[in-house]
Amino acid sequence: MRIAYVTETFPPEVNGVALTVARTVRHLRERGHVVDLIRPRQPGDPVEPPSRAEWLTHGWPIPMYPDLRFGYASAGALRTHYRESRPDLVHIATPGPLGFEALRAARALNLPTSSDFRTNFHLYTRHYRLGAVASVVFAGLRWFHNRTERTFVPTKAGARELEAEGFRHLAVVGRGVDTLRFGPARRSAELRREWQAVEGAPVLLYVGRVAAEKNIELALRAFDALRLKQPSARMVVVGDGPLRESLQLTHPDVRFVGAKQGDDLATCYASADLFVFPSLTETFGNVTLEALASGLPVVAFNTAAAGEHVENGRSGLLVAPADEAGFVDAVGTLGQQPDRLKAMGQSAVAAARRVRWDDVLGRFEAELQDTVDGHQAQLSAAPVVA
Repeated sequence: MRIAYVTETFPPEVNGVALTVARTVRHLRERGHVVDLIRPRQPGDPVEPPSRAEWLTHGWPIPMYPDLRFGYASAGALRTHYRESRPDLVHIATPGPLGFEALRAARALNLPTSSDFRTNFHLYTRHYRLGAVASVVFAGLRWFHNRTERTFVPTKAGARELEAEGFRHLAVVGRGVDTLRFGPARRSAELRREWQAVEGAPVLLYVGRVAAEKNIELALRAFDALRLKQPSARMVVVGDGPLRESLQLTHPDVRFVGAKQGDDLATCYASADLFVFPSLTETFGNVTLEALASGLPVVAFNTAAAGEHVENGRSGLLVAPADEAGFVDAVGTLGQQPDRLKAMGQSAVAAARRVRWDDVLGRFEAELQDTVDGHQAQLSAAPVVA
């Protein structure tokens, strides 16, 4: 297939969507498909695109997230680009300004389209005093995705919820995890000494954006409660974001180490003992699988990736969504049971090894081909107007 792949986030940006998009594009190209990557220009990008397989559009920083970009190209410019590149399908990974124009252009040319439901933007509004517009944002997402011929969602539960809200043409394609990179063998005694970890006392780990929509302050409250019973416990926060500076001031006993990637990130996971992830805005949360693969039991709400891949009581503890007291109690319970943490860690690794990127991306590839074939079948069945 010739695929126009539209995304408003891409490495070197550090987030789950950017990294998954990069892996997906690489997989499709390795499988022999021609992928035309359409994305915003990022700081440091050359004036000319890195290759003929990329089209760099205008890009600007996102308010409150200056390290991320949103892009824009007019539907007219995109139509011209499509006519020149002749894609069999337009896939839109992010429903931002660039994605909306990409969809308009594709529909004008009657090209098959697909999209990813990757981010619960409507839930983000509640954390930035914009709750009054949440329903409008959600309606906009539904309008956008229902105008593509297939919308990919990462979990079965997520698909059921969206279907109940009027989303159509849904296909479940999950996420995988790189078990060669993320694994218990990367545990580092040197890093634990740097963290001042004490034998027999747990190191709690949070990985993700340090931002309001991630509910990170609940993880910090759970840590504070644990330390009343286990003073030697430690907590490490990996990631960056708008709340980092203020939280560092109010939580001097927590180590904020900034964003990490690759082997450095994998070593952080493996060197901790318990992964705490209190987000309620995830559509998936790749970090959950990375933690499991690294041998970390997970405490999370029973939603997104945790709800799909954490077996309650075996590889972690799941808490009913929004039960903040239950989350704090779960962290306190496991934080005082080092032997149980070790046993759960073995189950966590086993759970992660059942999820392979090759299988996930193979299903995605097959769904894209089915979308193209279905569109062509509809064209062939359409009556010819004399």
